[in-house]
Amino acid sequence: LIVQVKSGSLQHLKFNQDLKSINIMTDTSKTIVLFDVDGTLTVPRKRAEPEMLEFMQKLRKIVTVGIVGGSDLPKICEQLGDDAPTQFDYMFSENGLNAFKAGDLLAVQSFKAQLGEEKLKKLINFILHYIADLDIPIKRGTFIEFRNGMMNVSPIGRNCSQEERDEFEKFDEGAQVRSKMVEILKKEFADYNLTYSIGGQISFDVFPIGWDKTYCLRFLEEFKTVHFFGDKTYKGGNDHEIFESERTIGHTVTSWQDTMKQVTELFMS
Repeated sequence: LIVQVKSGSLQHLKFNQDLKSINIMTDTSKTIVLFDVDGTLTVPRKRAEPEMLEFMQKLRKIVTVGIVGGSDLPKICEQLGDDAPTQFDYMFSENGLNAFKAGDLLAVQSFKAQLGEEKLKKLINFILHYIADLDIPIKRGTFIEFRNGMMNVSPIGRNCSQEERDEFEKFDEGAQVRSKMVEILKKEFADYNLTYSIGGQISFDVFPIGWDKTYCLRFLEEFKTVHFFGDKTYKGGNDHEIFESERTIGHTVTSWQDTMKQVTELFMS
């Protein structure tokens, strides 16, 4: 078996035993293309460029298009537009724990109900104490953001400015503040069966094992081919699990411009 792939077009191609997905474009009616948001469709936490939004609508005429982000729905709408749930065929906020199809709600999961109030309180108390003792250049506010399907933890605080976000991201590349904190939480709460996923510039997500971005795939059984485009596909990144899944053909991108380039090569050239 010889598979020839254009350089730079397919960053990651996986086959199961029946050698599915050899021909990517065999039946686009059974193909869905999923996109991360930050770093894939937008500059992190910024609004999508009109050029990108227009591009996505053109893509929808060729294949089914879905969004799978770690943020809650209001934050995704801030970036992709208030009408985002109806502008894409599928919308999966909080990794798919809030799932929408053509704007209609499919399902909702609850982190609080899954973990229980006592365990949740212990986890939150530990995180707040840890951040209080953390020596980093600056701290702002909103260190924990409790979402429906997960908890988002930010050592610097989500109330920081964009300039402070950029500075912390550079600082964290060397200091590994988030990575070290994740390792400590894994040891301290090993019996909680939680996953810790670093994403964006300033934070990481906490959720039950299996509630990563692969969670959204349960709503896509009708599709034979599932492409996923994301920037944090490395181990520990919040795109890693879905990128590595046997159900997907994963593509690593470096920016929204790179996303447009790779998608054009695959579906529009």
